Amino acid sequence: MNNGVMEKEWFNFQERIAEHFRSLGVQAETNKTITGVRTEHDLDVYVTSKYLGTNIKWVIEAKYWQTKIPKEKVLALRTIVDDIGADKGFIISQVGFQSGAIEACQNTNIQLYTFEEFVTLSKSYIQNEILDTYVRRARLLHIRYFSHEKRIRKDYGLRGEIYEVGCFSGAQLLMIVFDILEKAKINKYPIDLQTHMVEKVGNDLAEDFFELIQWLNLNLNWLDERLLKAEYKMMQDGVFEPNLIDPDLNQKTWYEIAQSMKGVEGENIQQVIQDFLKLRSK
Repeated sequence: MNNGVMEKEWFNFQERIAEHFRSLGVQAETNKTITGVRTEHDLDVYVTSKYLGTNIKWVIEAKYWQTKIPKEKVLALRTIVDDIGADKGFIISQVGFQSGAIEACQNTNIQLYTFEEFVTLSKSYIQNEILDTYVRRARLLHIRYFSHEKRIRKDYGLRGEIYEVGCFSGAQLLMIVFDILEKAKINKYPIDLQTHMVEKVGNDLAEDFFELIQWLNLNLNWLDERLLKAEYKMMQDGVFEPNLIDPDLNQKTWYEIAQSMKGVEGENIQQVIQDFLKLRSK
């Protein structure tokens, strides 16, 4: 195979990689030159995204070789990733990797894939990065919602009585959001989006990731808006006294803890349930 044909096939290979990332909703540039701390680097594919405050910066080396990739290429990519401050580095190979290359990427932020593996797994990578931003946003709303006393939440329309079936409940909506996010992380589509509240926004079913994101945006914005309006009225009435805590968005809520304990028997799960019910009754 002559050099001209090889160069064209390599070009098509890296363009297929870039186009796959673009189809996932992130920016992907080919033949990009990036200046690092120590020197400039010519990158095959450079992937970036800023989604709800979460930055993605990935370096992809497209190796359209007829032989397996050696260890030296992994070490070289590790240096590049470190120099430009990227989150991850990927080597996409046409035929695979030598054992030394596989060993060199263990316990690092370098990933090695064939093109077929990459197409499957990178989709989960990107989607889970995005879903994590929604988890953090829901946790922040959870802290804000429960910073108000139960009586205040009732008086200002953020929840009803337990026996009032179908009324709006911020706690119930958040519980549903966390459950939906867990299902989305394992690609458990279609996902039931019913809230069983008379008031609602969005569809009742998500057939795929993009329909789910649309529902999450609508519902988290809705809850945010209701909280804002209620808090504004509290301030007008002189009763705005939230019990605010320093938000640790890496800490799971009781909803999430209870979800992770599903199927667990014994005293531990009983304690989780008790704590969970105390939280709901506040």
